Amino acid sequence: MATFRHFGSSNFFFLLLPLLLQIHFGKSQLQLNYYTQSCPRAEEIIKQQVINLYNKHGNTAVSWVRNLFHDCIVKSCDASLLLETVSGIESEKASSRSFGMRNFKYVNTIKQALETECPLTVSCADIVALSARDGIVMLGGPRIEMKTGRRDSKESYAAVLESFIPNHNDTMSLVLDRFQSVGIDAEGTVALLGGHSVGRVHCANLVQRLYPTVDPTLDPDYAEYLKGRCPTPDPDPEAVLYARNDRETPMILDNFYYKNLLKHKGLLSVDQQLASDPITSPFVERMAADNGYFQDQFSRAVLLLSENNPLTGEEGEIRKDCRYVNSN
Repeated sequence: MATFRHFGSSNFFFLLLPLLLQIHFGKSQLQLNYYTQSCPRAEEIIKQQVINLYNKHGNTAVSWVRNLFHDCIVKSCDASLLLETVSGIESEKASSRSFGMRNFKYVNTIKQALETECPLTVSCADIVALSARDGIVMLGGPRIEMKTGRRDSKESYAAVLESFIPNHNDTMSLVLDRFQSVGIDAEGTVALLGGHSVGRVHCANLVQRLYPTVDPTLDPDYAEYLKGRCPTPDPDPEAVLYARNDRETPMILDNFYYKNLLKHKGLLSVDQQLASDPITSPFVERMAADNGYFQDQFSRAVLLLSENNPLTGEEGEIRKDCRYVNSN
């Protein structure tokens, strides 16, 4: 008891607080500027690589945003998405839910730059998160302050992936359930789907709305445009035939996506359902009217997604190559 009185009850509590938090949560937590001591230039290196890749290879920023969603919504924000198929591992990238994803090879370009500066220090999971953050800025979106300290998974979740990632023609109730399972509410779900503002959709994922008859929720003139982009009901999945959700500002992350939904110009079934479902439609209307509100909600939802059940502390590992677990 004398020891407790010596520190003072208040001071003693604050001295114990970090330990109590670690006991409560069972592991270390993410934090801002995690690499300040171990790799001071880490975030600047990632940012510069994102800029360089964008300037050299086109709109790679969209890939970084999609990587964040596909990695973090499945179990954990842990770079499991990046693992290749090797003995004992089936790549998540082989799933039909990953159809059309590109530019994975450039993640390792970023990783190699970091390995040169600070070997085995910066996780691939943090590269996924921070490249998305910087990619969003490249797309004219908001700057999001992200915490770091994620570690990399040693396993793939390919076998259960489809239980986490909604399909493009799922019902809105199922989509909302999937997002809710990782702590993202309806408002955040509507905002995250606004990422389609800068995306493109391969014909294979939208022809069912055009053939044999046009989906009645599609604007007729827009349907004719889409038929011009996708002239056959059975497109070659390898063919680069696609349409954009936002033809007005296709390279800018903004609220034109929602304006188009209100005009019945959503590309995917899941897009158009946002404007008709009674739970999501009020958010669509508000985001269509207020780009600042959309960006605020997008920032909030991205942050929640980026912090979904990360591996931290002694969990997982720091991969040397984002494509493979480290050899022991």
